[in-house]
Amino acid sequence: MNKITLLCLLITISINAQTDSKIYDIINTVSSQNIKTDIKTLTEFGTRNTFSDTISATHGIGAARRWIKSEFENISKNCDTCIDVFYQKDFVTKEGNNRVPHDAWIVNVVAIQKGTKYPNRYVIMSGDIDSRASDTMDYTTDAPGANDNASGMAGTIEAARVLSNYKFESSIIYVGLSGEEQGLFGGAGLAKYAKEKGWEIIGILNNDMIGNITGVDGVIDNRAFRIFSEPVPANETKKQRNMRRFYGGEVDGISRQLARYTHKMTKTYMPEMNPMMIYRLDRFGRGGHHRPFNDLGFPGIRIMEAHENYTQQHQDIRTEKGINYGDTFEHVNFEYAKKLTAVNSITMAGLASAPPSPKEVAIGGIVQASVKLKWNTVAGAKGYKIYWRDTTSPTWDNSRYVETTEFTLEGIVIDNFFFGVAAVGENGHESVVVFPNKIWR
Repeated sequence: MNKITLLCLLITISINAQTDSKIYDIINTVSSQNIKTDIKTLTEFGTRNTFSDTISATHGIGAARRWIKSEFENISKNCDTCIDVFYQKDFVTKEGNNRVPHDAWIVNVVAIQKGTKYPNRYVIMSGDIDSRASDTMDYTTDAPGANDNASGMAGTIEAARVLSNYKFESSIIYVGLSGEEQGLFGGAGLAKYAKEKGWEIIGILNNDMIGNITGVDGVIDNRAFRIFSEPVPANETKKQRNMRRFYGGEVDGISRQLARYTHKMTKTYMPEMNPMMIYRLDRFGRGGHHRPFNDLGFPGIRIMEAHENYTQQHQDIRTEKGINYGDTFEHVNFEYAKKLTAVNSITMAGLASAPPSPKEVAIGGIVQASVKLKWNTVAGAKGYKIYWRDTTSPTWDNSRYVETTEFTLEGIVIDNFFFGVAAVGENGHESVVVFPNKIWR
């Protein structure tokens, strides 16, 4: 083997490995103490019910969102105003809404760290500002909402502290969303805003409850977490549905690929963690703030703890039959919340460091002993990764790095596998995989 061939091989191995020391630095910088302090602060606003006091400086949703905004602004000052912070709001009325006790503004706190190369491409991490008592219409009773969802909000603030120390090609948004408990109002408002502004959203990582390790079933686990994702977009066309029937893709929508990306980043850089890809939009019959984005065709997932404790969710603080009910500070595991914050941070760092995904991927190979793929050139891509997996596998298990925009996989029968293509940047970071969306005849 000559020196040039060896060098090319080493470059290919390096790109395929996709390891970046910066990612390990990000993991190590996330602070459980910061998360603990922020959760404590959020619980001390009494209630953060969306319809609670907005005037007080110390109590209610108004005080909470002003504090969150000030935290984002302080982070921006420390990175030479690299983050633009603002309120995004929509008005909701009592009429026609059975979870709305009175007319009110739904106010989100948005913090945008602009990308250096693709400023209109966004990856979003969200936490929920609001909390609730047993009765969602009760906006005066104290509802500390320590895990649901001060944990997700604190994680989002901490991710901003960490990632603001770096520059990324694509933009990152850190956001506190309101109105989740009353009907996902905040997510719906921001998704609509993003659509109107023409944002290209790579993905939204919705963090809702990332701080509990002791399940109501008695399981204690500080390593497993769930990634919920819908199989295909809710707004797909009839043509896309018909294609899927004959060519596959029932579990290969854009949100499912985002889930796989998160899973891969975790297993690559945090192998001690056990990500569980849950093939559902959300928990059985329930919803989260990624759903309004999914409704408009944006990729979005929910990241959360694996083992919930229902005595600590949506409960007035009380003791009944020896059981302490209520979502209070002492139940949160801050080291676990740190780990899930790190999962989010490295996923966003990877996505924001990568070139865009190919927009069109064509596949052919019917009744042949090989598979051929062709895709559009992606500006900024050093090369591409062709992925394939067994049709029953949840993850992309096989890959081939190439530096061309079409390739034939010899000896691989198209009927037995699913395929996809990702763009790879000079830095080795990959885009989200794109499932074939055209037939190459």
